[in-house]
Amino acid sequence: MPLVLVSPSLDIVAGNDAFGRAWAPAGMPVDMLDLIYKDDHGKLSLAVRRVLEENKDQVLEARFMIGGPPRWSRMSLTPVPLSSEDTGCVLLAPTDAEREKAAQLELEERETRWNNALVSSDLGVWDHNNALRRKYYSNTWRKIRGLAPEDPLAASKEEWLQKVHPDDRDRVLEAMERQSDGDPDYAIFEYREQHKDGHWVWIECRGACVERDANGAALRIIGTDTDITERKAAEAEFLRLSRRLEMALEISGVGVFEADFDSGVTEWDERMFAIYGLQGSGIIEIGGLWESLLHPDDKERVIDNVFRNREHEAPFADEYRVILRGGTECTIRSYSKCFVDTDGHRKMVGANWDITQDVLLRRELERAKLLAEARSAELEAAHGRVEHIALHDHLTSLPNRRYFEDVLEAASPIEHSKVAVLHIDLDRFKQINDTLGHLAGDHVLRVVAERLKGCVKAHDFVARIGGDEFVVICTDTGSARMLSNLAQRIIKEIGKPLTYESNTCRVGASIGIASADAGTSARQLLSNADIALYRAKSRGRNCHEFFSQSALQEITSAKHLSDDILRALEAREFVPFYQLQFDAKSLAVVGVETLVRWAHQDGRLLPPDSFLPMAEELGIVADIDAVVLETALADARRWRGMGFSIPKISVNVSYRRLSDPTLLKKLEKLSIPPGTLAFELLESIFLDECDGETLERLAQLRQLGIELEVDDFGSGHASIISLLKVSPHALKIDRELIKRIPQSRKQQKLISSIIDIGKSLGIKVIAEGVETNEHVRLLQQLGCDVLQGYALAKPTPFDGIVDVLTMRRLAELRE
Repeated sequence: MPLVLVSPSLDIVAGNDAFGRAWAPAGMPVDMLDLIYKDDHGKLSLAVRRVLEENKDQVLEARFMIGGPPRWSRMSLTPVPLSSEDTGCVLLAPTDAEREKAAQLELEERETRWNNALVSSDLGVWDHNNALRRKYYSNTWRKIRGLAPEDPLAASKEEWLQKVHPDDRDRVLEAMERQSDGDPDYAIFEYREQHKDGHWVWIECRGACVERDANGAALRIIGTDTDITERKAAEAEFLRLSRRLEMALEISGVGVFEADFDSGVTEWDERMFAIYGLQGSGIIEIGGLWESLLHPDDKERVIDNVFRNREHEAPFADEYRVILRGGTECTIRSYSKCFVDTDGHRKMVGANWDITQDVLLRRELERAKLLAEARSAELEAAHGRVEHIALHDHLTSLPNRRYFEDVLEAASPIEHSKVAVLHIDLDRFKQINDTLGHLAGDHVLRVVAERLKGCVKAHDFVARIGGDEFVVICTDTGSARMLSNLAQRIIKEIGKPLTYESNTCRVGASIGIASADAGTSARQLLSNADIALYRAKSRGRNCHEFFSQSALQEITSAKHLSDDILRALEAREFVPFYQLQFDAKSLAVVGVETLVRWAHQDGRLLPPDSFLPMAEELGIVADIDAVVLETALADARRWRGMGFSIPKISVNVSYRRLSDPTLLKKLEKLSIPPGTLAFELLESIFLDECDGETLERLAQLRQLGIELEVDDFGSGHASIISLLKVSPHALKIDRELIKRIPQSRKQQKLISSIIDIGKSLGIKVIAEGVETNEHVRLLQQLGCDVLQGYALAKPTPFDGIVDVLTMRRLAELRE
């Protein structure tokens, strides 16, 4: 039997030949760890220590390195006292466990595969073992009802029945009893149960008795629950639409038919029979009844139309006359479509309706048309007036967008000529509408229209194409400088004050200019002017910009980036990185800050400044915050499950996220332990702009046990009064203030003052950007509470934090 004696420090004291042959063929080393796989060093050290401390045997699984892959062994550890003064040694007896371990891993893999299959199928598993008085419900079963794994279940059947819809309770009790009895008609039944948040969930319950006692009584019933709420809603919607369609067909008098060309029959509904003056509904033969009723003058054409379209699946229409059995002539309109059903039969479905009265009306209208044509001269004049109205803006009398597009198309550049478009958008016009009313806005638009016409040449074209948007089409434009001068003149004229009912109004103008040579389309020219206008507005308004390829590239890049960011949000590519925070005195881990990164699908890891500005424009920063928070909370639970103590995680929260009226309800559902989560608020956004509603929301967050921290303190202009209003738990000094403290006494005094302010207000002070050991030393002397920075720990994903905490734990054990 292989035996080896090791000291508390894991030095090999002695080992027999059997151990050498089996576990140390290359020769007996001095240190036992030289034979053990590195990932199991910590386990062996801890096991030896416990055997000696508790003076009792233990069994440990560990891997030996004997050339090739690690080899599993099961070792019994027995304490061996040497003398009263010595702590003794440990006798290790390893046996080969490779085959058992492989079988265990295979079993675990099969169980994992089965569990994953159940989870991915959204089936909630339940198991009622009456013999053992045990009941099991899977996490998916709980999820269907909105329950977390730790939520308590109903203590009795009566208490559970209170969650069942009142209309379903008696039926559910009967179904459960019949299911226990093995009635196949009740192996599956449906009912409604109340979700945790209050709404009703439709559940399809499948179950069967798998074990009975000698008397046939059910001992064990196993089954699955499926959430069929969406299916039931779809069924209800289908019934609703069917009723609506039936009502529409009833009111309109439309008859529906379906013909099967392969079987030679057609099915008519009651309305089809009624349209053709017959009673009943059902099957008729193709080539029989319907064909016999067709008017002789239409019959050949109509039948030929059907057979010509039967090989195509495009819908087609027809209009024909029929002779009813009483001799009455009616006109029918049909709309039909051919298709191939799942059995491969060529079919046609269609609708018929009686348009006899419509035909009579149409004939009457044709007679009226003849009378109308007699007055064509008068109508022609009226048409001219209508055309003018259709092509001009009623408010300014300028040409409208339709007229502008026609003129621009006609003005497409020809050889030896140029065309330019100036797209003009008024600045501050909305404020006039909002403050003085729409009548004032209308007056401003009329004045602007007159000023525009006064700025351009007689042959230039001016139009109003939208609310406060105007365009000018210039031909024979000359140089870019001439266009620039024209734009400056327009901006100057429009910017002059004007009066409305004793109120002085001022508006500005932003102008985008695009010119084209031969070959540029009208649509492209207007699009280029729009791009230039966008750039002018982004520069600060009241200016003009020419279209350029760089502007196009800028907008195209912004569009691609925005699309990529939206895709990344759906794909959950925004992931948290974590930077540990340390107590300034003991350097113990007191928290972790969550930092967002973009794990791009192309493999790049992008920092926040590469996507947050665009995310702000898209209004999705709050959504990114929510994804990061959800993942960070899940990671925190995983750390705790691994035995690591991280007292608190801090996450950034945007102003839009804080303004979300549903934020509190969402946070309550997350069941966050009080004091384990902090929201970081940007000083420049929150402090001096905090209104009453925001302060109330902050107070509600505190009631949930969520701490508040002011981020980047010192980078903005917050007042002490603002700090008192927000009452944060902590404030983080901006890294730019920390950066120069080793070289600047003045900077040290500033940091000391901030720390003193924090202490006087009962607010913890966190220093970020701690890059060197000198930073650590100075901040400890200045009395800072918490340190964070590259000198102590770099931002890292989840696994990196696990590695750091594991190394710290091993270091503590060795000490």
